[in-house]
This record gives sequence, C-alpha cells and structure tokens, in this order.
Amino acid sequence: MLTGLRITNIIYILIGSAIFAFGLVNFNMQNNLAEGGFTGITLLLFFMFHFDPSYTNLILNIPIFFIGWKLLGRNTFFYTLIGTFSLSIFLWIFQRVPLMFPPLSEDLTLAALFAGVFIGIGLGIIFRYGGTTGGVDIIARLAHKYIGWSMGKTMFLFDAVVIILSLIMYLTYQEAMYTLVAVFVAARVIDFMQEGAYAAKGATIISDRHEEIATKVHQEMDRGVTILKGQGTFSKMERNVLYCVVAKNEIVKLKNVITSVDPHAFVAVNDVHDVLGEGFTLDENKNPMER
Repeated sequence: MLTGLRITNIIYILIGSAIFAFGLVNFNMQNNLAEGGFTGITLLLFFMFHFDPSYTNLILNIPIFFIGWKLLGRNTFFYTLIGTFSLSIFLWIFQRVPLMFPPLSEDLTLAALFAGVFIGIGLGIIFRYGGTTGGVDIIARLAHKYIGWSMGKTMFLFDAVVIILSLIMYLTYQEAMYTLVAVFVAARVIDFMQEGAYAAKGATIISDRHEEIATKVHQEMDRGVTILKGQGTFSKMERNVLYCVVAKNEIVKLKNVITSVDPHAFVAVNDVHDVLGEGFTLDENKNPMER
C-alpha cells in the first residue's frame, strides 16, 4: 500500500522530465554532445546505432528497478517509475515535433551551456520532489550498501566511464570538452535547485546585551530570535547565543540593529538555503488578523 504520495510531487516530476527531455533532444542530440550516467549510454547507442533513446532508456532501467526497488522505499520507487517512464515518453514526443532550437554546431559553447541548464533544471526538479530517473542512482545505492563506496564516488566513476567511451566511440576531443562543460553546468544547476532558489542569511550573535538585541530585532524587523546556550572553551563561562534568520536584503538592517545596542557584539553571518516556516514560507497562509 502506497502512502504519503503527493499529486504535487508527481506533477513536478512530470514537468522536470519534460524539461530534461527537451534539453536532451534540442541540445545534446542535435549537437553531438554526450552525457553521463544511463542517459549517456542511451545517447551513445543513439549516435552509434541510431537506437531511439525513448526505448533504450526503459530497456536499460527496467532490470535495475527489479534489483534496487527495496533500497528506494515504496514512495521513492513509485516516483522513480514516474520519472523514468515520463522521461521516455517526452523523449519520444520531442523527437517527433519540430525542433525549438536550430543546431548549434557552429557555436558549441551555447549548445553546452543550454544543454547543462535544461538538464540541470529538469533533474533538479525531479530530485527536489522525491524522484529520480533510475539508472546510476540505484547502482550507486547498491554499491554503497554492498561494497561501501560513497554514492558520489560511484556516480562520478560511472559518468567518467560513459564519457570516455563516448570519446572513444564517436566524440571528437572538442565535443568531449564541451560535454564536460555541459555536465559541470548541469551539476551546478542541480545543486541550485536542490538548495532552493530562495536563500536567506543566518546570524549568530554573542553579546552581554542579548535580551535588548532580541527585543529590538523583534520590534523593528518583526523577526524571531532563538536563544541558545553556549559555553566558552577558554573561559568556561556560559553565555546566551542568539540565532536569527532574515532575508538577504535585511542583513544590513540586522547588523545596524545589533550595533546600535552593542557595538562590540560578536556576529557571524552565514548563508541559509531553502528556508521554510514562520516568517518565510508560511506568511501567505497566516490569518490576516494575525499579521
């Protein structure tokens, strides 16, 4: 029995698969660029033997599903099935509709950048909403469980082998280098999508006047402050430590509030990704009388 499945997740996985497939067809396949993972194998078979990637993607992944379904958990396995089958469907569709972009063989820099962006956004959405496109992700989990290899190591080695094979079989050195550019851009975009487009700043504040600072932050910025208990390793003195998360454009105001109370306060600011909860994602759900 499947529990906890969300229609929203399924919709976003379908959107991510469509974006992923669009990038593969319009940029990788049209400009002779390879890719890592099982997707890279489908492209290798396409360029060498003209096998349709929409079919080879399923043929390669179905045996892996039966091997690794217990490792994924029921919900993730179901999301993975959706991601893999929808990717094949969209690959089939986009190969049979007019291209949205002309071949960029004369400007492989643009082709590599756009390939990386579309693949990164597509996979980033799929991963963010609990799915995968099968393949290397499942193999990496199996290698981690039975061999002890980290998932990152397994995925890197698999990608490297696929790209090297593509270089030997059909890529020129120039195309191989642009493929590496596309893979790097895709990885960065996936990280961005995973971390969240919304980023904030977190401030750790140590001051003897912590109560005044907390009160003023709440009054002037309408932000909550958490009091943590800390102890200096040298002095062995217990201190109250404040922690506050604000939007990026509020960090200067926060610093001004702190220094107006205690110019000698210790403040450490760090990046915060994917902020959820009161004051951020829950604002639009608050009762107007509570605002």
